[in-house]
Amino acid sequence: MSGGSRLPTAGDPAPQVSLHLLGGFRLLHDGVPVVVPRGLQRVIALIGLRPAATRSHLAGLLWPETSEDRALSSLRTALWRLRQDPCCPLRTDGDTVRLDPAVHLDVDELVASADQVRDGRVPRGAAGAGRHDLLPGWYDDWVLLERERLRQLRLHMLEELAGNHLAAGRHGEALEAALEAMAAEPLRETPHRLVVRIHLAEGNAFEAVHAFYVYRDLLLRELRLEPSPAMCALLDDTLAPIRRASRREAPQRRADRTNAPGRPTGSSPRGSTAPTTPHPR
Repeated sequence: MSGGSRLPTAGDPAPQVSLHLLGGFRLLHDGVPVVVPRGLQRVIALIGLRPAATRSHLAGLLWPETSEDRALSSLRTALWRLRQDPCCPLRTDGDTVRLDPAVHLDVDELVASADQVRDGRVPRGAAGAGRHDLLPGWYDDWVLLERERLRQLRLHMLEELAGNHLAAGRHGEALEAALEAMAAEPLRETPHRLVVRIHLAEGNAFEAVHAFYVYRDLLLRELRLEPSPAMCALLDDTLAPIRRASRREAPQRRADRTNAPGRPTGSSPRGSTAPTTPHPR
């Protein structure tokens, strides 16, 4: 494990170390990327995501197909290799290993933003927090579990953020958050429902109806499903006048076809048993 900057000396300010797991593994030391072998990346990433895990738990997740003794031995070797480097971002505390408290972890930003939104606050840049998947291309079981957990955390944060903005009348910010959630999961109904509600709150009936039918077509095409009754109910009041007008116009259109030019007044509509005039021979 090595970086592109010089080794720290006495009197130097504490280095800024950051660990990025969203969008791919990156360890930065004063802004300079640190080269970390893939095997050690897995160790650092897991410790960052499971700060309270014991050594036995970490070893079992990292080497699930080996015996406990062998897995613990592999973990001890990996930790020894990491501690030989001055850029090592880890700290040992009894039976647990965790990131050094000074290390900035991007996953913590997403979690903190979600906590603030849950408390009714609007953190700066919340709509863009966690936009990238956790460690794409990694397929360890613990990565898949954490990836889905963070994905769901972000979706719920964005939906709650959009709802908070909508309740406060901040329609532009509400739409931005709802569209971020929609981009993250296009088939999820909740952000589409929020988009419809936002357009209705702004008085944009056309935009609301258009958003509804775009989602309905997508759902039918991909899953052969219809939107939920809750989604359909959003447009009931908007579409009610159109439906009433259609029902009133239907009998009139039938009457207009009956009395169309060229048809004698009082003649029977197609399909009746009215007599016809015989053709001359």
